Amino acid sequence: MLNENTRVKLRKMALSQMDEEYERQLRDEVALNLSFDERFGMIIDSEYARRNNNRLKRLIKSAGFSDTTACVENISYDIERKLNASLIQTLASCTFIEDKRNLCILGPTGAGKSFLATAFGIAACRKSFTVKYTGLQDMLIELAAAKMAGIFNKTLAVYNTVKLLILDDWLMFDIMDDGEASILYNLIEKRKYVGSIIVCSQIDAKGWHSKISNKIAADSICDRLVNSSYKIIVEGEMRRKLAAPIFAEA
Repeated sequence: MLNENTRVKLRKMALSQMDEEYERQLRDEVALNLSFDERFGMIIDSEYARRNNNRLKRLIKSAGFSDTTACVENISYDIERKLNASLIQTLASCTFIEDKRNLCILGPTGAGKSFLATAFGIAACRKSFTVKYTGLQDMLIELAAAKMAGIFNKTLAVYNTVKLLILDDWLMFDIMDDGEASILYNLIEKRKYVGSIIVCSQIDAKGWHSKISNKIAADSICDRLVNSSYKIIVEGEMRRKLAAPIFAEA
């Protein structure tokens, strides 16, 4: 009766994993021979892992990644890609986010820029950082629609408040509209106090300035993103390895 009363209380407190681990231990002769502290530690560890996994799932879902299987462990270091493994491991620690530094990932189509950016994004989620992944053009279209609907500030806040913003297909199209250039400038200016930006582009940073018609905005945008930013240049084609588990075992 005492065991069942305890389990009922655990369920009422939404401690489902603790309940399941407690039940498992009641059927496990090895666990029953452990000390109270050992068994209690196992129960706490089980619930802690469940909560971490649930938080990680929420962060990944909220980020909007197009490929949730990407992770640092699966990055290919084939010789032709010329990737700096030491730099990648440093970036995977996410200290660049804490330092509010940006990252530019450059390379041709099919080189795996988006995979790398997503892998860093998921590494950030593992560290409990909030992340937003989107294409630059998609973001500008969404913000233009939000302005028409009268919810511009609310929508922009989503991009301004996350710790890591990943902008894919950076400057694939020219920014001819002063309004779009202004949005980009204000976004990048505000984010220097909030967190980091990762941009993925087929165009070398030297060519970014010419893609933005408003040259004053172009100067500021390029200066903020290029100076003091990390840079990864990807060559060759990516060959993905088998996906490794993203979530810890409960």
